[in-house]
Amino acid sequence: MQKIILVIFSFSLMVSCKTKNKTEKHSELVQVETKKSWFYLFDGSSLEGWRGYNSTSLPPGWIIKDSTLTFDTQLGLEQNYKGGEDIIFAGKKFDNFELYLEWKLPKGGNSGIFYHVQEGYEGPPVVSPEYQLIDDENYAQIHDITAYNLSLGYTENPSELKPLQRTGSDYAMHPADSKNKVLHPAGTWNSSKIIFTPEKVEHWLNGKQILSFVPWSDDWYEKKNSDKWKNSPDYGKFKTGYIGLQDHSSPIWFRNIKIKEL
Repeated sequence: MQKIILVIFSFSLMVSCKTKNKTEKHSELVQVETKKSWFYLFDGSSLEGWRGYNSTSLPPGWIIKDSTLTFDTQLGLEQNYKGGEDIIFAGKKFDNFELYLEWKLPKGGNSGIFYHVQEGYEGPPVVSPEYQLIDDENYAQIHDITAYNLSLGYTENPSELKPLQRTGSDYAMHPADSKNKVLHPAGTWNSSKIIFTPEKVEHWLNGKQILSFVPWSDDWYEKKNSDKWKNSPDYGKFKTGYIGLQDHSSPIWFRNIKIKEL
């Protein structure tokens, strides 16, 4: 009888320990998942937290239309607005993160996604890395970029978009992988993702990784100091900052903008 009681007690203790371990592991998992939860910068219903760069309010033209964050150029022109039209989510600064959003451009459209934005400069591009958004197929056919490219030293076929200027690239720094890139045509939705850590930055487009680089590495500084940003001493140096969206004189639509801190 004593042996039976001892066996039953041992089994009960073992079950209790397993249950406790499972509970503790579940609790730890919940805490981890909570820390890594998504935070919506734009959910289709509110522009709370958004304002113009170096401004206290949103520039005219940035509105919610059909549950999308829209830049309506006609609205901006009607109000004769003269200030900058790039916008930032000023509700919080982020250092290491995973950012996801969906976007579409019109034919010939151009925009971008900024991160680690700091204010007090002429505009986000001179200080903030940019995930380029552009109509790869039609932009150079509609806009004459010859003089701009020549000013950067691109003497071969200066009327064409260069790899560093195409969608998904780390603008003027690292080109996206064209072989692995799937870009939906103008007027249709695309999804983009940026993963930033000090060890590696990843750019994703429509579910495929198209770029990876190491920030602040020797290679990074070599690129920074040899091309467009060589006269912008503060470009890319900040390790935290706002998320921003670029107006480039064309309509643009964003939705499902969310971020996860890493």
